[in-house]
Amino acid sequence: MLRPEDPATLAECRQAIDRVDAALATLLERRAALAGRVQRLKPVGGFAGRDPGRERALVARMAERAPSLGEARLAPVMNAVIEAGLHLAEERAAG
Repeated sequence: MLRPEDPATLAECRQAIDRVDAALATLLERRAALAGRVQRLKPVGGFAGRDPGRERALVARMAERAPSLGEARLAPVMNAVIEAGLHLAEERAAG
């Protein structure tokens, strides 16, 4: 995780955001790799194998860690993350 910061200037804020974005990119890459593995292990993979209940539970758990964002804001973000991972897994499976 990143250290808490209290940037005082615009430049410092942007640098802090860049560090968070770099960490997010690394985490998203790792998540996509794990999700790709899940797709290979599931009896029904890809978009057909999505589990809406699990996805809702995931968003609820995330909202506990990010209450200012809440489920309504996190749901579309996680949907995009999940779909990006599924697309990647399909591309890799094809070839």
